[in-house]
Amino acid sequence: MTETVTETATEKTATETATVSFPQDRTCPYHPPTGYPSTSRGQRSVSRVRLFDGRTVWLVTGHAEARALLVDPRLSSDRENPAFPFFARRLAATTQRRVELLGLDDPEHNVQRRMLIPSFTVRRAAALRPGIQEVVDRLLDAMVAQGPPAELVEAFALPVPSMVICALLGVPYTDHEFFEAQSRKLLRGPAGSDVEAARDALSAYFRVLIERKRRDPGEGLLDELIAKQLETGAVDLEELVRLAQILLVAGHETTANMISLGTLTLLQHPDQLARMRDGGDGVPAAVEELLRFLSIADGLSRVAVEDIEVGGVTLRAGDGVLLSTAVINRDEAAYPLPDELDLGRGARNHVAFGFGIHQCLGQNLARAELEIALPALFARLPGLRLAVPAEEVPFKPGDTVQGLIELPVTW
Repeated sequence: MTETVTETATEKTATETATVSFPQDRTCPYHPPTGYPSTSRGQRSVSRVRLFDGRTVWLVTGHAEARALLVDPRLSSDRENPAFPFFARRLAATTQRRVELLGLDDPEHNVQRRMLIPSFTVRRAAALRPGIQEVVDRLLDAMVAQGPPAELVEAFALPVPSMVICALLGVPYTDHEFFEAQSRKLLRGPAGSDVEAARDALSAYFRVLIERKRRDPGEGLLDELIAKQLETGAVDLEELVRLAQILLVAGHETTANMISLGTLTLLQHPDQLARMRDGGDGVPAAVEELLRFLSIADGLSRVAVEDIEVGGVTLRAGDGVLLSTAVINRDEAAYPLPDELDLGRGARNHVAFGFGIHQCLGQNLARAELEIALPALFARLPGLRLAVPAEEVPFKPGDTVQGLIELPVTW
């Protein structure tokens, strides 16, 4: 039941008592920040937090509330809305650019998503599995040939999804050092100027690549979009350039983080690693649990365009709304013993990929990559272990996609 108190009193009290900042760094790479409100600690499912500039916005941490809001058209993803909540200074400094797909609402969003869906279906992901297996095996062959130790992010976790998304899009993998460096700047900055420079560099790269493909077509998704969308006038060059950036960056960064952080997490939970080693039919459930447990894409941002009653409060039109997937996926109302890693849990109602119209387009591909890469890694290197103490493994700050900067291993 929604609280029946005046708006001014509610807003004033919430603002004055908002002392929790967002985002915060994790103290353990596979657990949410301990400073966030949590329903599992008896706190409210929707509460106020403070951003870097002092602005207060709503933070959603309840599982049921999050799933309800993520399908509510009164929440907007439009990053050009002046009230949209950017939770990092570098992101707020780059608000003037249109963000395709992720930053659009329906009907525009639906038009773009329908263009891309055929390339990311369950069937399409299944067809790509032999190629993914080949990439994984080749990288593991190289690791074995070189011998221990190795830095797993560079040797395995990053190149697996990079090679796969390049093959899918029709982007030359020989350019991977360039676009991986620009992706890091886009996601981590540190300054707004770094983000802008990376966008400009990637835009210039894709303009050249698209023009080259127009003269000499290939077989990738980008080639299909050129033929069916660009040449027919359904999209213009700049829209296609921005779409290509989103697909390339999202297509390798998130899965790379899941592979490396998933590896560390399993090494730190040997009882669960034993279940992963068993492989077989249990692998998909194990991957779902890792997705829930790690929730690397934390902090989904929205802005209310109408009043919404949820979790006992009223979100007013113009209010910023953040959804902490890491905390939402640890809601004990949805998951018994949520802070325990249980690879047999098999829950697919998590929001690690988001929910609703903006649920991750590439989730089927990501699942395929994880279901192949992680079991193969531990099968090929049964003695895999950390080469440094766990507390010395460097991981990323809270204002970007969560994951590891490096993962030194030996075997």
